[in-house]
Formats: sequence, C-alpha cells, structure tokens
Amino acid sequence: MRLGVLDVGSNTVHLLVVEAHPGARPIPTASHKSVLRLMRYLEPDGAISSEGVAAILTAVGGAASAAGEAGIEELLAFATSAIREAANGEAVLDLVERETGVRLQVLSGDDESRLTYLAVRRWYGWSAGRLLLFDIGGGSLELAQGIDEVPDVARSLPLGAGRSTISFLPDDPPSPEQVARLRAHAREVLAEAVEPFKALPSPNHVVGSSKTIRSLARLAGSIEDGFGDTERSILTRDGLDDWTPRLARIPADARPALPGITADRTFQIVAGAVVLSETMRAFGVDELEVSPWALREGLILRRLDRLT
Repeated sequence: MRLGVLDVGSNTVHLLVVEAHPGARPIPTASHKSVLRLMRYLEPDGAISSEGVAAILTAVGGAASAAGEAGIEELLAFATSAIREAANGEAVLDLVERETGVRLQVLSGDDESRLTYLAVRRWYGWSAGRLLLFDIGGGSLELAQGIDEVPDVARSLPLGAGRSTISFLPDDPPSPEQVARLRAHAREVLAEAVEPFKALPSPNHVVGSSKTIRSLARLAGSIEDGFGDTERSILTRDGLDDWTPRLARIPADARPALPGITADRTFQIVAGAVVLSETMRAFGVDELEVSPWALREGLILRRLDRLT
C-alpha cells in the first residue's frame, strides 16, 4: 500500500509518502513540506487569524496535490496542538475540508504521546527494555514511559518550541532574562508532570524524537556505532547546555549556518534547547539517544496494525 501521512503541525505542514506493508518497515518514497509557524498567527483570543487560515489552506492544498501526484491509495491527515487548541479550530477544520477535500483528524495530546511512543518502541525493539521518551513539537512536549507498545504513563505539556518562543522569547536574539524566564517556567511545569513517572522502574533507554531534538543532536551531540549499519545519535545534557547560550546569542537568520539547524527550525531552536535541557534535568537524565521515527511513523504503524 502506498500511504500518505499529512501532518499539520504548529511549525510545518509535512506530507510523507511511504510504501507500507504489514510486518515490514515503512519505506519513504516522497516528501512535501511547507513552513507554517502557526503560533505567529494566533489572535489574543486564541483564534487563528484570517492570514493564518489562508496559510493553512495554501499548505494543505499543496500537500493534497502532491499526494495525488504521488499516487497514494490512502491519506492519513491529522492536526496537532495549534489547531486543536485554537478558539476557531472546528471552523478551520470545516473550511479546510470544503476548500481542499482533506478532512484533518485532530489528535489529542495523549494520542500524540502514545503514537510517538509506539513508533519509538518499534524502532528500538523489545530488547531495548523500558523506554522513556521526550518529543518536542511546535506546540507541545510529549512524555511517555513503558516497556510494552502502550506506555504506562503518557503526558502532553504546553512546552512546544514554537509556543515557548512566542510566549517567552519575543526578541531576536533573545535576552538572557527572557531565556531565564522560559527556563523557570519549564522547570515549574515539569515539576508537576514528572510525579507519575517517579513510581515507575528506571528506564533502560532514554530516547528523544522530533525534528527539534534531531537538530540539537546534530549540533551538540555525537555519533556512535549502532546495530548493523545504523549509527546511534547521542545528545548529552552537558553538550546541550554548552551550546544553548551560544545559540541564544546568534540571530535567527544566522543559525542555519550551524550544523543541523534548518531554516524551518531556526526561530524556535533556542526555546527547544531550553525546554529539552529542563526536561532532562527534571528526569535526572544525563544523555539520550535520538530516534529517527516519531509521530508520523506511529500513525502509519497503527494503520498497518489495523490492516492485519
């Protein structure tokens, strides 16, 4: 089956086309991405502005055309926190369907955590034991831990990199005081969220997923040998904390010159680094491994499971 997964996130609208077969790993064949940065279109009342709605329609319409050209048999289209939490979210979903023919499924925060955890569990396999997952999106931070394919605990927190940038780092580059306020806020939110995880056994592996964490690992991490021909990307908290103040001093338009920092993440990478650092600190984690699979792969795997 040729599947398309359309992810309307807080930062990008991303279509991934894969060749998918039950019992086999999905093989990517095409990708189409538009930078959205939806958080900048939020009105004071929490609604997405008319300019933001137009940007969504353009991006989803372009992805739908690309999906048609790719010859997909089924499109899994979903939206995450930015549209889920918008005051006019339902109206935007209806308009997107009328204008583009694409009906977006809105995932809850818990759905995001569980599906991302499923993808990471499948990538690492049963021998990896108990996994603790961190995933930083544009609007939310997902946390999950477990030993099976359904996590024992899953949480979604309003600490996404885009949301945190808009709320706490309005200047470019941000001031040290702004970074300190974001760090204090993240620490406060995480202090309560970490409590349910304390009753669980210690994880065998701590894993980070999402483009933000992959970018930070390329900048501040290292590569080690993995299983077979797969390399392992490792990010330490010391390495992250060493780079974060340097990142914060560099203007956003200059950051893509750094390893791993792409244009679609340059505005929110500092907030992502601060949130990840505080998350690792809250859980007592000194280093994590980086998973190439995340939410999109989780949706594909769940769809294939239903086929079987």
